[in-house]
Amino acid sequence: MSLDPALRSRIETLLQSNRVVLFMKGQPTMPQCGFSAKAVGALSALGVDYTHVNVLADQDIREGIKAYGDWPTIPQLYIDGELVGGSDIIEQMSNSGELASVLGVAAPDRSPPTITVTPAAAEMLANAAADAGPGSALSLSINAQFQPNFQLAQFDANAIAAESNGVRIQFDLASARRAEGITIDWVDDIRGKGLAIDNPNAPKPVAGLSPAEASARVVAGEVLLVDVRPPEERAVAAVPLPFKTFDGNGRAELEALPKDTALAFLCRSGGRSQQAAEEFRALGFSNVFNVVGGTNAWADEAGSELAKY
Repeated sequence: MSLDPALRSRIETLLQSNRVVLFMKGQPTMPQCGFSAKAVGALSALGVDYTHVNVLADQDIREGIKAYGDWPTIPQLYIDGELVGGSDIIEQMSNSGELASVLGVAAPDRSPPTITVTPAAAEMLANAAADAGPGSALSLSINAQFQPNFQLAQFDANAIAAESNGVRIQFDLASARRAEGITIDWVDDIRGKGLAIDNPNAPKPVAGLSPAEASARVVAGEVLLVDVRPPEERAVAAVPLPFKTFDGNGRAELEALPKDTALAFLCRSGGRSQQAAEEFRALGFSNVFNVVGGTNAWADEAGSELAKY
């Protein structure tokens, strides 16, 4: 496609104003595709400052950047105005140390993590690798939310790799650090059949608060209540306590708070508030809670006139 001059000027201004620019799907804290997540992980592992552009929020940029660099996919990384490439190239440069060199930063810790693969898991993984044929390797990525993802990948002699019970597993930089001390097992029980990964580095699940506990802590000034529902829902049922919202610039103001601020998230039944709590924990907030059951449970528990809907 031909690139509109005004759009080309926008892109060039962005690249000239920022040394490192990542065009990606989503935000660094919440990538919206696995390839974008890998790119974010590589840059984060190096500790470099970079500007990101969420192409999902700008359709013109999403299509325009493909034409600008003659590169058909997202993400795309630019350094000093020059296109580096997409997710695979970023990962290869990260594994070889070339990315750190280009960015002028110290080479990161590339020591392989200590892992344990049980005999049962080793048998299944070895069979999977053998079935994939020569040149294949097992790869384990662990994202910022500590969700693991096993894949078959191309063997990379430069990759960070750990071995246990005869099974070799490749990691990207960020995943290698998150994988320290993990145990990989094969289970066939009430949980189902498949691989199970015990990761001692994974954060504990967001804690739940009953409406009564949340109310008491808000009254005592121990926690800040955040109602994540839109105004029209709050007009139907709003708890009789001070609370913050995401309205207007509300979310940005909350994200700017000290990371040890106690936050309790509330919605109608607990689902949206759980997601919001997880998102804030991913941002580094260490003291987040979800009000279990939301305003509907609050109405039942408090025996008040709070409406259920």
